Amino acid sequence: MCGIAGAINLVERKPLPVGMLQAMAAQIIHRGPDEDGFLERPGLGLASRRLSIVGLSDGRQPITNEDRTVSVVFNGEFFDYPEQKARLEARGHQFRTHCDTELIPHTWEDHQEGMFEHLRGQFGFALWDDKRQTLILGRDRAGICPLFWTRQGDWLLFASEIKALLASGMVEARPDHRGICHAFTFFAVPGPITCFEGIQLLSPGRFLKVQLGGTGATGQVSEHVYWRIDFPERGDEDRGQNEKKVIDDFEQVMTAAVERRLRADVPVVSYLSGGVDSSAVVALACKVRGQPIPTFTIQIQDPLLDETSEAAIVSRHIHSDPIVVPFGAAETLSVYPRLTLAAECPVIDTSCGAMLLLAQEVHARGYKVALTGEGADEWLGGYPWFKTHHLLSFLDVIPGLPLSTKFRQLFIKLTGPKGANVGALPRIVESVGGSNAWLDIYGPMSLNKVRFFSARMWETLGDHLPYEHLQLDRDQMRRWHPLNRSLALGSRVHLPGHLLSSKGDRVAMNNSVETRYPFLDEDVVAFLAKIHPRWKMKGFGDKHILRKLAERYLPKQIAWRRKWMFRAPFDSFHANQLPPFVGQLLSEESLRKTGYFEPASVKHWGEAFRKMRPGSYQRTLVEMGLVGVVATQLWHHLYIDPTLADLSADAGRKAAAARLAV
Repeated sequence: MCGIAGAINLVERKPLPVGMLQAMAAQIIHRGPDEDGFLERPGLGLASRRLSIVGLSDGRQPITNEDRTVSVVFNGEFFDYPEQKARLEARGHQFRTHCDTELIPHTWEDHQEGMFEHLRGQFGFALWDDKRQTLILGRDRAGICPLFWTRQGDWLLFASEIKALLASGMVEARPDHRGICHAFTFFAVPGPITCFEGIQLLSPGRFLKVQLGGTGATGQVSEHVYWRIDFPERGDEDRGQNEKKVIDDFEQVMTAAVERRLRADVPVVSYLSGGVDSSAVVALACKVRGQPIPTFTIQIQDPLLDETSEAAIVSRHIHSDPIVVPFGAAETLSVYPRLTLAAECPVIDTSCGAMLLLAQEVHARGYKVALTGEGADEWLGGYPWFKTHHLLSFLDVIPGLPLSTKFRQLFIKLTGPKGANVGALPRIVESVGGSNAWLDIYGPMSLNKVRFFSARMWETLGDHLPYEHLQLDRDQMRRWHPLNRSLALGSRVHLPGHLLSSKGDRVAMNNSVETRYPFLDEDVVAFLAKIHPRWKMKGFGDKHILRKLAERYLPKQIAWRRKWMFRAPFDSFHANQLPPFVGQLLSEESLRKTGYFEPASVKHWGEAFRKMRPGSYQRTLVEMGLVGVVATQLWHHLYIDPTLADLSADAGRKAAAARLAV
């Protein structure tokens, strides 16, 4: 993948500030250290930083159509490039390069805004049509590739990362309290709201159209949906002829998805955790290749969280020598500033730092592309809260009497902090189209807002409810099976907002590594959407169809290994030996400077959690909240106000640049 950036004036053909495009591109050099490319005209600029993976010798961007009236900068991969190129050539298009970027201008020529129906893969791109005076910004269906944009006066700016927008000199870094509220609700910032005021994240499956007008007229900016996940109405799902046929069909689409993601002009490796998701991907990749591929595994330095023994079983089974990267409390603390710079938002999941170091090792070994298993849990009900939700659904046997909601409200009253607003739950349920498994994890996490948010923070937020800003089709969701409704919410929030961001693109591309996701292949998603929920969860067993498929390629102990949440300890920031910056960020002075959190509450819970039983439900929640406080303060220091601690953002950036130069 790559990094893109640019700007367009909506009113006049005014020259871009001198050096602006170059400054924006320089901030995302980690996304594309191989080469750069620019298109600069009065009122318009496009910039690219390229990570060369396909068409190594002739893929420099921007890339154009035959008469050079359509120009494109592109971040991502089209995995069916050979087939699509042949189709376009049969229609008379002439290709100058061997790079998949060139699909975009030719597809635009044929279909204009209908082009997205013909684009498969992971992408974020900007296309300028000089004849039509039209700019298109598009993002892939799953939300793998990020694309941010902002309006500043007469200018619209866009980039793969926020730091490029800030480098333009037109955008001031100011906090958006709603984004911080989203981080404390979802463990993620899924967009379109970000933690930066005035900066939006283009949502998955959408494109932005900028249509310039005549002389003196302001260009029109409009957002369009070209895809969103769709499930059959409840009762209309495909039940399948028999189990073997369903598994055979699933094997066919998964194998094809893996085969497409092995296409590259550079070697491809894989992450391997020892769970069924990544293990199945590695096993299928070895089948397609006919030989083992290199694997990379994280070793969490905690006996309760270490999965390397399971990963070793898989490695021996496929005859691969795994590369193991250790990660413990010391690594958590040392990597968090760099992690926060990469993610551009508060990161509450400490294991994201492990993924950053894993990608760093991939880069250090000379690789650019890694397969991963993300997406399986989201599409196949792999998380424990799906089981909890299924169990509580038995309370709702009487139509119109949501006893499960009443039970959840009672549970919050009994276990939550004082001031928890249980009355908001029905409104939340309504905003997501009905009861939803994800509320059983987001609800407890949201209690940390009650524990830590300051009165000033609550006043700023007012009546803001994060769920109402997710751009969901609630009427459509109401007609789906409850499991599919839960899968849809996870695919909109957790997947793009966390797994594909703070744990995916942002940490991988910070190390110039492209991650690829077979479970997010368009055919795989369509197949899993249409089949009956019983193939996803059988009783209280998760990922049934995947486990049956995995039996064909892996030892049964791996195929049927219970879901193991990949995480690192949350108490790393509260150990006895801490770097000075943590205490400085949590000082009363720093907390009052930012204004997000109540200093007395932070102090109280920082002492109280130590008296709770390690590993207990309540202690884990409080630990996550405290990590959220540190992470938010750290984000504010690095991006908004550098006076909170003795910690230099520039030093982190210079270290990253030096690492990439090696």
